[in-house]
Amino acid sequence: MSVGTLSEEVLNRLSKMLDNGTCGWRQLAKAVSEQPKFHCSESELTSCSLQVLSAAGSPGRTLLARLADRSCSLDFLLHCLKKVEHQEAVQYLTVVEAERIQITVQPQSQQATVGGRVVLTCRATGPSGLTYQWFRGKEEILDEKGCAPELVLCPLALVHQGHYICRVNHGENCLFSEWAHVRLVHSAGASPGCSSSLFPGSVSGLHITHQPQSQAASEGDSLFLECKAEANPPAQYEWYHNMAPMPQHKTRSLKIPCVTTAHRGKYRCKVFNLYHEMWSDTATVTIGPSSITDASWVAVDRGLGAQEIHRSTCGPGINPLQQIAYKPPSAKNFHATDKVALLIGNMNYVYHTQLCAPIADVHELTNLLRQMDFKVVSLLDLNYQEMHSAVTEFLLLLDKGVYGLLYFAGHGYENYGNSFMVPIDAPASYTSEHCLCVQNILTRMQEKKTGLNVFLLDMCRKRNPNDDVIVQPGLLKVTANIVFGYATCVDAEAYEVQREDVSNGIFINFLKRRVCEDEKVTVMLDKVAEDMGRCVITRGRQALELRSNLSERRSLTDQIQTSECSASFSARNLQWSVAHVLPTSRYLQFDCGVTVQLGFAAEFSNIMVIYTRMLEKPKEIVSCSAQLTDFPMDVDVDLKKSNQETLLEAGSLLLIKEDLPSPEDPSLYTRIRSLQRLRRELTFTVCLHYTYSNMDEEVQERQPVTVGKPLVSKLNLHEPRPPRACSASSFSLDSSVGSASSTRPYYTQTAGESSSTDSLTSSRNANIPEETDSPELCDTPK
Repeated sequence: MSVGTLSEEVLNRLSKMLDNGTCGWRQLAKAVSEQPKFHCSESELTSCSLQVLSAAGSPGRTLLARLADRSCSLDFLLHCLKKVEHQEAVQYLTVVEAERIQITVQPQSQQATVGGRVVLTCRATGPSGLTYQWFRGKEEILDEKGCAPELVLCPLALVHQGHYICRVNHGENCLFSEWAHVRLVHSAGASPGCSSSLFPGSVSGLHITHQPQSQAASEGDSLFLECKAEANPPAQYEWYHNMAPMPQHKTRSLKIPCVTTAHRGKYRCKVFNLYHEMWSDTATVTIGPSSITDASWVAVDRGLGAQEIHRSTCGPGINPLQQIAYKPPSAKNFHATDKVALLIGNMNYVYHTQLCAPIADVHELTNLLRQMDFKVVSLLDLNYQEMHSAVTEFLLLLDKGVYGLLYFAGHGYENYGNSFMVPIDAPASYTSEHCLCVQNILTRMQEKKTGLNVFLLDMCRKRNPNDDVIVQPGLLKVTANIVFGYATCVDAEAYEVQREDVSNGIFINFLKRRVCEDEKVTVMLDKVAEDMGRCVITRGRQALELRSNLSERRSLTDQIQTSECSASFSARNLQWSVAHVLPTSRYLQFDCGVTVQLGFAAEFSNIMVIYTRMLEKPKEIVSCSAQLTDFPMDVDVDLKKSNQETLLEAGSLLLIKEDLPSPEDPSLYTRIRSLQRLRRELTFTVCLHYTYSNMDEEVQERQPVTVGKPLVSKLNLHEPRPPRACSASSFSLDSSVGSASSTRPYYTQTAGESSSTDSLTSSRNANIPEETDSPELCDTPK
């Protein structure tokens, strides 16, 4: 039995013991780590710790929920509690186990001839004095046969045909067995019981008596949905989330102990038996942001350790443990007809310094925007054509009253008030011809009569001496709804914080603490600027700049109201969902008897992880693995990191684990990048390697697989869109500021500065010479 089978009452009592005891949840987390699949990372422990900041939060309950998700057994939990010498919890769980009824032998379906003999057996363990009750359908068998663990039906007659179930009782506690079907082989279809159930209107049909109800919950809460039905033969249940089956949930109750935003959506239950099938009503589940959230660990001139979390208010700087307050919407009259965001992170430049942080920056901002009901398209490493097409698709999602947000992390520059985003294929001496002008995008957004236009530009703003063209975008309308949040000031650079695992941009490190606040956008960004100004490591080098003409108190947390344009809202939903459809999981049967599951999970809109998992193999096969190969040249697959046993080895640091098999199921992971360049359906080969027990040589079987065009590949971003160039006037500029250099930018500490585990590196510019003789800051020319 697993931890997940414990009742809420038992889990809550255990949680209180773990929260309040000297041998608490931290000691238990350390003890369960003796099995790697139950090891909790530092961020997971931090998440548990932060629950104390919530009135109803419980670190122990959160830890138990994680153990339940990973199929931790009760025996192992009891073993670990004994190991940490938590006597109270050991004693309580032992009593619970002793009083727990557990069926060890389930009755099995059987068939026999008239006059034959059938024995149905149900055996259970638990406290002394267990009693048994047998039922045929809803009718209890009242004679002495129905009070024993074994029900003997002899001699068999037509009246014995039907479904049987056993109830095991102890006082007020009881537990039902599984159903067993007794069938007479020569009279199947002739019995009155079977023939009556063929008619939908008959008493023995199927009827849903309790429908699942819509709910609103916060991240970390428990979700419980229930669907009850009366049926003969007994009903079976299958749950669906957004019309996708949930294979692990096949009972009338759906219980998810610790929900995230991935669990929001529409739930339905399919109820069926041998003759009928019905669908329940749709239950809509909304998941709001938790009052507690993880902030990435960044140690910047702070003395707060990672071992203990207190309830004190964290000080200025890049805060590793930051509470994001989700306030209910204030009384204001502003709303959005929809909210759409395009996030682009460029890292792997062909001719310029490569960056590290955009992958983490885009990922974190994506999760935060989704909490506020933004439709988010997140893309990494786009060339010029792909960036142009992505912006065009983004504009198709905009309409009257829609909130549009564009975030870019990568190399950039600014000339004469115009900002330019640099694609990964920009040449060494690029100009505006090779880049995207942000102001031109703004003019196109205004044509859509949007309700709010927000640009968050996490890039450098140095002048480009190679560009002798002054770009003149179209005339801007006076809409009073424009907000520009620049990561740095004019003629300055934006920096990354280098860390051992995942790097972050300075801007996002501060923005993620404030972006979910229910404040006017400009007020929120002002607070971010103030936070950045208190950070020692960036003082005098990087400061947020805000430009806005926003006259109304519009916030990123404003609610969506679709009544004014429901048709266009539905069209946007369809357009957006096209770019976020994953292939369905499939099962491959090989000639040797092996069954392999092929599954898919999205990391970004253009990055997908494929995993293979062994579901079944003959006993004579001693070793077996399913590896992926023969990918098309369009997509980017690192062969050295393909078919790896962990996500980390496959190159993925950020993927949400709920989308993947549990750690106890050995799987191989392969990461597919640059899906936006896929011109045809994604085709690859699953190569099965296996060895028989009596053979030394390895045997291979191969199966080709085609999964269509997943995620953003359906949009064909590689294809040119109708040209929409901004007008430009050529002026002769003095470009003798300096010559190109290949020196990588770096920051060296001067005497007297405090050291830090993180350092400022990789400024987000390239090929722009620094007009200073300061030896502390050396920038790569752009």
